[in-house]
Amino acid sequence: MMPELAAKAENSCKRCHRRKKRCDKGLPQCQSCKHAKVSCSFLDDETQVASYPVAYVRGLERRVKELEQQLATSLTPQNSQVDSSSRIWEQIASGNATNTSPPVQIADDSMPNFEMLPISPTVLDHPVKMPDSLVEELRLLSLEAAAERYLGSSSGLSLAKLTQTVLQRLSPDQDGFVFDEETDGAQPETCDIEILDPVSNLNPVFFDMDPSLTSPLNSLFGNPAIDDDFEDTLSLSLIDPAHINYILGFYFAHSHTLYPIIRKNDFEAVLRRVYSNPMDPLAQSPLWQFRIWMILAIGSTTYCSVSLMDESEPVQYFNKAMTYFESAMGCGELAGLEVLMLQVSYSFFNKVGPNTWFLVGVAARMATGMGLHTAEVYQSLAVDVAEQQKRIFFSLYMMDRVVSLALGRPFAIQDSDITVESFANADDENIKPDGITPSDALEPSTMAVPLHILALRKIASEIGALVHSAKFNEQQNQEARNRNIQDLHKRLVDWRKNMPFPLPDLQSKVPHLCTSWFDLNYYTHIIMLYRPSPKCPNLDGSKMKILADASSMAIRQAVNMHRQNRFAYNWLNLVAIFNSALSLMYTSTAQANEFCMVISHARAISDLELAVDLLCSFEEKFPSAKKIRNIIETVTTKLRTASSI
Repeated sequence: MMPELAAKAENSCKRCHRRKKRCDKGLPQCQSCKHAKVSCSFLDDETQVASYPVAYVRGLERRVKELEQQLATSLTPQNSQVDSSSRIWEQIASGNATNTSPPVQIADDSMPNFEMLPISPTVLDHPVKMPDSLVEELRLLSLEAAAERYLGSSSGLSLAKLTQTVLQRLSPDQDGFVFDEETDGAQPETCDIEILDPVSNLNPVFFDMDPSLTSPLNSLFGNPAIDDDFEDTLSLSLIDPAHINYILGFYFAHSHTLYPIIRKNDFEAVLRRVYSNPMDPLAQSPLWQFRIWMILAIGSTTYCSVSLMDESEPVQYFNKAMTYFESAMGCGELAGLEVLMLQVSYSFFNKVGPNTWFLVGVAARMATGMGLHTAEVYQSLAVDVAEQQKRIFFSLYMMDRVVSLALGRPFAIQDSDITVESFANADDENIKPDGITPSDALEPSTMAVPLHILALRKIASEIGALVHSAKFNEQQNQEARNRNIQDLHKRLVDWRKNMPFPLPDLQSKVPHLCTSWFDLNYYTHIIMLYRPSPKCPNLDGSKMKILADASSMAIRQAVNMHRQNRFAYNWLNLVAIFNSALSLMYTSTAQANEFCMVISHARAISDLELAVDLLCSFEEKFPSAKKIRNIIETVTTKLRTASSI
């Protein structure tokens, strides 16, 4: 179903213009007036012209051409059958592989030969439309972080396409593998996700963007996330100090150990001043007001993501912070960079108007434009100032790696361009303007965990470049790729063994302050390292076993954190769980012999059932989790049937 776009006016309506509120310019009535149930009139009624975005019109034209091609294909029976895995990957690379194509036989030394039933012309003339598919669900789920359509190899989309193909072996007639829409027999619920054409149209679930926006900057700096009827009545004096302390404690235990953007001591000192004296000069600073309210929003939404509480409080704090956004962006380049990065940190857990992908990209351009990736920029700065700017830059680097690898896209910041060293492993109180004093404490500093996570992001960066980049794979033979994989695997093992000890006991609910979080990330990166890619589609028995074990362990570690009430229910973890389940479904179906397949099925069924239970918790926040759960339940049922035959 193709979403319809409302016509747009050129100017704001009279009511929004008078109230100085943002107007969506919808015709014949904007959303603000519609909610208020009042008449809506525009400034130039006699000359007002409805318009549709150029991108939308082009998408319609492209969709018409594709439908014409599909119609022509359906009228011409296809009697050919492809028998090699290389042909599958050619289709995937060219974007021609579809869920309604005839079954494809994979003939390979690492996979058993399955005799396929003859394909009748009737089946080819009338392909079965699948209500759900692994490819479309992963595509829609991953693109929740972006308004653009492209997904690359590291996103797991290629594996989803291959898994969709090999799952035909679980179908009795090896025809198209069809997923049940609803496994519990209930009526389908209205869901924000629709299976749309991945090229011409997309309806992101959690990071909605106005399709009429012709430039990302309109979304970034137009402040679209604030409701038109938002009333700025919130003040710090209305919030209980104990509640503020709890939110701040969770922020500095959680988000600050992932992305140390803010100096904790300075922030707490300013907050005390502003709270005790609303007339303090710092209380009039838009930058400090933005920092205070955005950090309250981040701390609140991260807590809600773990406890699955209602998101109304963080949304209220976020809207308050965004009233200072424009003024804070005007406080200088470094301040503007910090403002964008705080928005990115919030968007990992809750939706914002501008999506995560664009925010990271704009922030990366600002940082490289300031030269924060080069060592010479820091030479003239005091040590404490230089260390803070290094923390900001490498926090952005980590954000870029997380988002780019999740979407399979090129990095905004290239490793080869970075000449500055990482920030110091030292607490704030030990960093002075003229140097860093050594600490006498036996426990690691507060920067030990962020530095260890930074090391993981650097390994992940090399996995993306050496394993999932077509540029590098084309220049390497199989032996060179195997050496790269072994070296990266060894580095991941060393990373896991050398984690900071003891972990700081800052907050019992923070995911990455327990060993299970490090185990989970170890296994998810092993999955990304070993799973098939378009340039390396075939896995031998040893790699298949590593991938299967890592997939099982990733699901088990996530469930373990869930049972400890330390698992964060955000879109990144939902993608990770889906990718782990995909790898497990693939390895349990494409085994080298039937004996291994039976053993694999028994373990896979148990672990996939764990994933299903975990997805039930995701459903409270993400409607798409229900469709993913139904897909995994369908595959589990097929695996159980196949193993009993």
